[in-house]
Amino acid sequence: MTALIEVKELDKAFGGVHAVEGVSFAVNAGQVYSVIGPNGAGKTTLFNLITGLYTPSKGEILLNGESTVRLAPNQLAERGMCRTFQQMQICMNMTAIENVMLGRHLQLKSSLFTTLFRLPSLRRNETVARNRAAELMEYVGCGDYLAAEAPAMSYGGLKRLEIARALAAEPKVILLDEPAAGLNATETAALEELIRKIAEQGITVMLVEHDMKLVMGISDRLLVLNYGRVLAEGTPEEIRQNPDVIAAYLGG
Repeated sequence: MTALIEVKELDKAFGGVHAVEGVSFAVNAGQVYSVIGPNGAGKTTLFNLITGLYTPSKGEILLNGESTVRLAPNQLAERGMCRTFQQMQICMNMTAIENVMLGRHLQLKSSLFTTLFRLPSLRRNETVARNRAAELMEYVGCGDYLAAEAPAMSYGGLKRLEIARALAAEPKVILLDEPAAGLNATETAALEELIRKIAEQGITVMLVEHDMKLVMGISDRLLVLNYGRVLAEGTPEEIRQNPDVIAAYLGG
């Protein structure tokens, strides 16, 4: 399989504290790849480095063989990388479907001229974007909220809405930061099914998650971080049987 994301000897220091140190791994196209570890292990920092929010102190990050170290998040989105956040980034002054339409901005072909004069091509683009957003809301299980304001949605619905917005950008890889946080068992099961559907479409999924039942059931491979360093990397079965992981995180 082809490595879609390669991370090589990645370091990130804040002052004298190494949040991430010497981290290397590869994510193949089409995989579900989970990053786990105790609180403070460096998981979200790693995601922030991969998605261009932080610049590494040292090391390399490659997307499809291209270095991304100096690329901004919008440039990474243009290359097919999108993410959701631990703290939801929903525009509560907009409708649910308008939130998803925001994710289509990279696909909208318009100029200042067409926007100022509201030319037919702009209206056609907006119609296409709205229709695609509606399809994605149905796809993630938010079809009941097509006419709703974002604040009217349940917490679990808002989590899925964020995923729909990320999918609207037509990504090659989507990074989900604690997507199951705050969800009940039924919502988590629906999320697991959704992640499987996304991966079956050929979209690579990386996730940071604390729900061990979810990550062990859905992941092709896992990376375990501890104090910013790689403790283990492998299949769910390999991680489940790794004595260092059991001692540091999973418990005896």
